[in-house]
Amino acid sequence: MSHVPPSSTPSSPRLTALDAVHRALGATMTDFAGWDMPLRYGSERDEHNAVRTRAGLFDLSHMGEITVSGPAAAQLLDYALVGNIGSVAVGRARYTMICQEDGGILDDLIVYRLAEDTPGADTFMVVANASNAQTVLDALTARAAGFDAEVRDDRDAYALLAVQGPESPGILKSLTDADLDGLKYYAGLPGTVAGVPALIARTGYTGEDGFELFVEPRYAERLWQALTEAGAGVGLVPCGLSCRDTLRLEAGMPLYGNELTTGLTPFDAGLGRVVKFEKTSNDGDFVGRTALAAAAERAASAPPRKLVGLVAEGRRVPRAGYQVVAGGAVVGEVTSGAPSPTLGKPIAMAYVDASHAEPGTAGVGVDIRGSHEPYEVVALPFYKRQK
Repeated sequence: MSHVPPSSTPSSPRLTALDAVHRALGATMTDFAGWDMPLRYGSERDEHNAVRTRAGLFDLSHMGEITVSGPAAAQLLDYALVGNIGSVAVGRARYTMICQEDGGILDDLIVYRLAEDTPGADTFMVVANASNAQTVLDALTARAAGFDAEVRDDRDAYALLAVQGPESPGILKSLTDADLDGLKYYAGLPGTVAGVPALIARTGYTGEDGFELFVEPRYAERLWQALTEAGAGVGLVPCGLSCRDTLRLEAGMPLYGNELTTGLTPFDAGLGRVVKFEKTSNDGDFVGRTALAAAAERAASAPPRKLVGLVAEGRRVPRAGYQVVAGGAVVGEVTSGAPSPTLGKPIAMAYVDASHAEPGTAGVGVDIRGSHEPYEVVALPFYKRQK
């Protein structure tokens, strides 16, 4: 086993390969997880609605790419992560998590199994959230001891662009001869887009159909301009992190640091399905197995607080940390909240006691600065696209 030592954390925000493009477009920039990122270019509501009805173009180069390769790469990931990564087919991707020994969630991840360059040279790309990329890299490196596999920090090797929305397949088809019709959701294939070599993945974080394009940073501006020109006729607009958050909230997708934390296991978060106790390697052993088995048993016998949706009856917007109340008692806590451009009302995700988690439960409210505002309990997601 060999590994590349983790890089030190820079003191000033890192810039993506598209930084000059964002500034030329007049983007409002923000420091996010150590990166200078576009928050919005104009109206975040307009950007949100463009993704829902047409298409949006995102710079996601702050995400953390980690390559795991070698004869025992699959066995390492089966041990290090909660999912059955060895069963992922070449060209496919899987949503999974990396947990602490006590079952607490370190991060949620997408793992792509890439084509083998040579027989036995198994290669995976692990994509971590920007805020947790170093933590995930360090954990994978530590857990690689004893495995014939290499863990490599590839955060500087990729720029990541995403085109999301109902017009995105048509936009991308005009720039590539890759078989997009045959590319399933949570799959990826190598190809060229506007002459740029790319890993083309049908993944996203908006609730819409769309693609994420992993390319070398030197090609990022060229690809951004090509996508901008190809989408001009169908209403594609550049989009920042602000609308990305409202899009994922409407789609009921969890955000690390809000719905997912080290204080919660996947079972506490209602995502126990990602934990696979039956694995084909390492005799089924993986980091956190004992604690997660106990968490699964607790969840089955006495369900923990459940993640639900809340829709406001009024106009006041709930924020993370606000208390959910019913009958004069605290029954939960908001994890994410924002105005919903699609629903036209404030919405929130919250962990609430099982007794108040059923859709339509009466008498539930959110304590907003001392006022108990009425909210309707609904099942997640708030929005689901028409197929």
